[in-house]
Amino acid sequence: MQPTGGKDTQLRDNNSQKVHPQPMEEAINQNPEALEALISRIFTNISSLKSAYIQLQTAHTPYDPDKIQAADKLVISELKNLSELKHFYREHNPKPVCVSPQDSRLAAEIQEQQSLLKTYEVMVKKFQSEIQNKDSEINQLQQQIQEANQKRVKLEKNLKLRGLSAKESEGSGDENGVFSMDLTPDLIKSAVEAAYKAIHDFSKPLINMMKAAGWDLDAAANSIEPDVVYAKRAHKKYAFEAHICQRMFSGFQEESFSLKLDNVTMDKGSFFNQYLALRDMDPLDAVGQSPDSPFGKFCRSKYLVVVHPKMEASFFGNLDQRNYVMGGGHPRTPFYQAFLKLAKSIWLLHRLANSFDPMVKVFQVKKGSEFSEVYMDSVVKNFVIEDADQKPRVGLMVMPGFWIGGSVIQSQVYLTGVMVAE
Repeated sequence: MQPTGGKDTQLRDNNSQKVHPQPMEEAINQNPEALEALISRIFTNISSLKSAYIQLQTAHTPYDPDKIQAADKLVISELKNLSELKHFYREHNPKPVCVSPQDSRLAAEIQEQQSLLKTYEVMVKKFQSEIQNKDSEINQLQQQIQEANQKRVKLEKNLKLRGLSAKESEGSGDENGVFSMDLTPDLIKSAVEAAYKAIHDFSKPLINMMKAAGWDLDAAANSIEPDVVYAKRAHKKYAFEAHICQRMFSGFQEESFSLKLDNVTMDKGSFFNQYLALRDMDPLDAVGQSPDSPFGKFCRSKYLVVVHPKMEASFFGNLDQRNYVMGGGHPRTPFYQAFLKLAKSIWLLHRLANSFDPMVKVFQVKKGSEFSEVYMDSVVKNFVIEDADQKPRVGLMVMPGFWIGGSVIQSQVYLTGVMVAE
C-alpha cells in the first residue's frame, strides 16, 4: 500500500494540471518575445491615440470642420487598432486562474490603458456631437443666405421696374432719405470719368466709319470747330469727341433732360433709384423691356441729334435705322448698341447729379478762354508752352466741368498755342 501522503501529493499535482491549461503556459514561457512585441505595440498605439486626440482638440480652436473630421477619423482608427490588439491577445492567451506577479503587473497596465481608452471614447463621442451641432448651424446659415439672396434678386427686379418707369418712379425715394451708398464727390467723379470714356469709345467707330465712307475728316473737324490749330493731325479726333459731347449734354441742367414727360414730379430719391436701377443693367435690355421709358426716349432723341442723316446714309446706304428709331424702336444693330452704351453713361451721370442736394451743376468753357489749372485739364498731357509770356488758350472744350458744392471737377479742353513734347 502506498502512503496516504503520496496520494495527496499526486492528487494535488493532477489538480494543478487542470487549473493551468497547457497552451497558456507554452504561450507565455516558450515565446516571451512575442508578448513583449505585443506590449510594445499597445504602448505605441496608445501614444498615437494621444497624438490624434491632441489634434482633435486643436482643430476645435479655431473651429475647423475639415481638420476636426480628419482628426476624428484618426482617433477612430487608433481605437480600432487597440481593439484588434485586445482581441488578438485574448484569442491567443486564454485567461489563467492563477497568474504570476509579472502577469499581475501586466494586467494592471492593460486595465489602466483600457480605462484611458474609455475616457478617449467618451471624449470622441462628445466631439462628434459638437461636430453634428456645428454642421446643423452651418446648414441653417446657408439656408438663410439662400433666402436672403432670393429676396435680394426680387428687390432688384422691382427696383429696375420702378427705375425704368416714369410713373412708378414718382415718390419712389426712400422715406428716410437713406440710400444704399453714400453720395460723395468721388462717386460723381467716377461717373464723369465713365461718361468721358464712353464718349471716347463711341468716337472711335464713328471716325472709322466716316473714313470707310470717304468723308474728308479734316473738313469735318473744321466744320465742328473752325480755326483750331492742332499740334498733330491725329488730335482732330478731339473735335469729334467735342461734337458728341455737346449733343449729349444739351439739356443736362434740366431735371427732364429736355424730354417731354407726363408732368412727373421727381425727388432726390427717385433720381437715385433710377441710377441704381440702370447702373448694372445692359442698356439694350433696358430699352427692350421699356422702350418708351424716360431712358428709352432719351436714347432715341440723342441718337437723332448725334448721328446726322447724311452721315447715317453714307454709313449704311439708307435711313432705315433712323426711321426705325423715329418710329419708336430701338434697333439691335452693333452701331446702335455702341451708342446705347454712350447714352447709358450720360443718363447715369444726369440721374446721379440730380440725386445730390444741392444738385451738381455743369459748367462750360468758351473757345479762346485763358487756361486755368483750377477749372480745366488738358486732354493732351505732354504739352510745352510755345510762348512763355502768354498762357495757352482753349481751342475747344471736349468735356464740360462740374461743381459739387465747394468741389470742382475740371473740364477737359484742347489747348492752342502749345507744342507736344516727343
